[in-house]
Amino acid sequence: MEEKEMKRALKERASGEPEKYYPVGVLQEEGFVRKRCRVCGQHFWTRDPEREVCGEPECSGGYQFIGKEDNATEKMDFIEVWKRFSEMFDRMGYTPIKRYPTIARWNPTTEFTLASITDFQPYVVTGEVKPPANPLVVPQTCLRFNDVDNVGITGRHFTGFVMIGQHAFTPKDEYRQEDYFRDIYRWLTEGMGVKPEEIIFHEDAWAGGGNFGPSMEFFSRGLEIGNQVYMMYRREGEELKELNIKVLDMGMGQERPAWFTLGTETAYEAVFPPVVRKLKEITGLEGRSEVFSQFLPFSGLLNVDEIEDEEGMWRRVAGRMGVDVKLLKEEVAPRAAMYSVADHTRALLFALVDGGLPSNTGGGYNLRMIYRRAMDFIEAYGWDLDLGDVVQWHAEYLKPQYPEMLEGIDEVLEILEHERKKYYQMKEKTRRIIERLKGRRLTEEEMVELYDSHGITPQALLSSGVIERVPPDFFKRVAERHEGRGVSRVKTQKEVLYNLEGISPTEILYYDDYSLIEFKGRIVWMEGEVVALDRTAFYPTSGGQMHDKGWMDDVEVVEVFKQGSVVLHRLRGRLKKGVGEVVDCRIDWDRREQLAQHHTSTHIINGVARERFGNHIWQAGAEKTTEKARLDITHYESLSREDLEALERRANEVVEEAIPVESMLLPRDVAERRFGFRLYQGGAVPGEVLRVVKIGELDVEACGGTHLKNTSEAEIIKITGTKKIQDGVVRIEFVAGRRARELAQEEERVLSEVMGALGVGEVGETPSSAERLFKTWKRLRKLKGSAGALFR
Repeated sequence: MEEKEMKRALKERASGEPEKYYPVGVLQEEGFVRKRCRVCGQHFWTRDPEREVCGEPECSGGYQFIGKEDNATEKMDFIEVWKRFSEMFDRMGYTPIKRYPTIARWNPTTEFTLASITDFQPYVVTGEVKPPANPLVVPQTCLRFNDVDNVGITGRHFTGFVMIGQHAFTPKDEYRQEDYFRDIYRWLTEGMGVKPEEIIFHEDAWAGGGNFGPSMEFFSRGLEIGNQVYMMYRREGEELKELNIKVLDMGMGQERPAWFTLGTETAYEAVFPPVVRKLKEITGLEGRSEVFSQFLPFSGLLNVDEIEDEEGMWRRVAGRMGVDVKLLKEEVAPRAAMYSVADHTRALLFALVDGGLPSNTGGGYNLRMIYRRAMDFIEAYGWDLDLGDVVQWHAEYLKPQYPEMLEGIDEVLEILEHERKKYYQMKEKTRRIIERLKGRRLTEEEMVELYDSHGITPQALLSSGVIERVPPDFFKRVAERHEGRGVSRVKTQKEVLYNLEGISPTEILYYDDYSLIEFKGRIVWMEGEVVALDRTAFYPTSGGQMHDKGWMDDVEVVEVFKQGSVVLHRLRGRLKKGVGEVVDCRIDWDRREQLAQHHTSTHIINGVARERFGNHIWQAGAEKTTEKARLDITHYESLSREDLEALERRANEVVEEAIPVESMLLPRDVAERRFGFRLYQGGAVPGEVLRVVKIGELDVEACGGTHLKNTSEAEIIKITGTKKIQDGVVRIEFVAGRRARELAQEEERVLSEVMGALGVGEVGETPSSAERLFKTWKRLRKLKGSAGALFR
């Protein structure tokens, strides 16, 4: 069953028993009555017994708050909204916390933070991990690309936005739904100063990240201001199962109260006022347009997600305005483009300052898409505009709420400059492709494919005559192609093979001391040559690191892997002992030491790469074997020889500094509070307790591998090569410890042989001698060719 169908079924069930699912008691206390919309059939609550339609703009006749002074008694711009909201909820017993990163590396269900509840999925929501505070409020930066086509048109849509979250995580018997609802009602009536008779509550249901719950949407004058979700269920196959705890999830775009209270033309004037003022001046759009002003109350009707006939809706709106549809589109288009530039640059700032990178894959593709969409608008209208300047304006305006945006601006501008160069390279390639397409008629799918593969915009195809129209949801279709296509990682996990029901988790002994290579363990399960012990120091293949080998009694251990929380050992033969008996175990030290040297060196190189290149450096993959190691990092360009030499030099300085390598087991919430989200270098890590590996101030990661006790034990790190493995990801290959010494000896031997062949006695003479030999060879080859020509 699709998520939409399950959500619809939950909504029907909840609306059939509203007293069970919604805060009906408070609504009735406050004088609200339950009604059903005569247009869409939606159940809603209002203080007006004569009202027949719900709060949706499609049913109520569009926005009725634009240009009005009496929407609310409290006027506030974007920054003021969070300031007032957090102060008010602080007084009501909620703890305001800092936002989580926009790149959701802690969450295995999504690449970007889509809503404030994403911060707490999956582990806090399931009750496995404590929240950072309870109850709490948070101003969470979010990204969504399903509304790209709506940005600038509807006046209210964004790709990057801030969701203010009101959250609580409580046992079922302590859940205070009516109190939580009173708190948000108080914000609407006292914090914003909206008249109660102007508020409409909708009964609805919500789904996201595998969780479900009934919800109450709140509207006023045609605008949805927010949505309070009462999360009760998790999805298991085709069924909804009750969560162990009940969760309050109120999400309100910080943009909405600003727009509503100020009543500006669009949300953009209220959300980033200095940015819009400067853009209007530069683009020449600062003057008032009567047609555009007339259009604004109807703009919400053009949400492409909610209409089947976009052209028909444009004609309907134009008809209600009494203007020609062509004129209407001509007036709206440049302003929608300008607002899109404003929105897309802020979304890029949110992502890039938190370590995101534009690329050709996964979520990075969508970042590149909005960058290029903004550039296309600038090119199409001939605006003298630098996107770097616009990003800087956003960072300056956001400084009171998010000072980190301005602190990270230099690195953001560097990444955008790299994207600008790639954009113009792409433009030249697309010009040649379009020339070859002339005379054809493309399908909509071919149009999406051309944009996806070559960056060819629908506007370029329109002007060349190979298409007649652009689908209204074009960019949504493009974005959907890249949802869930993250960076691939080395698969080192064994598939589930054995029935281990009733077997307790294996106690891990290698976390504290990688040099522990002899231990005793009790057999708790065995099947043929595969054995599980109650405790083990054998490392199982995982996290890009190969497994240990060794002996169990006198039988060789040839493979170690993990199934769930149980470590399994595959032997070369069968033990003479059975379940319940104790075995003596010994690990191959040479293999263990080499793997630990490579693993700790991976963390060292990751740390020095971040020192050199900036905060956009994250681990995108890694592999550690006894022969060599490699680290894939997120970076927007290939590494030069100078880069590699600098990385190797700094990595060996870290080795010489003999920095202790700390290993600690911490509750997830404690680890995140103490070290932040840099912990999740290898992606989301399951479990309530994290094993954290820290190398001074250089690097800290959640990691389950075998690690040295001190960086000096790596002995030497030698970088052997680099290559760009995909757009935005660079691979660094290296060796450390014994393998680095062996490689150095091999290179020395080869060099000695080359010197002998060239007849030189000093290393410094080798390059010039080799060059002389090469020139002589070329000369002889040329003479041979000339001589051959004489006899042909």
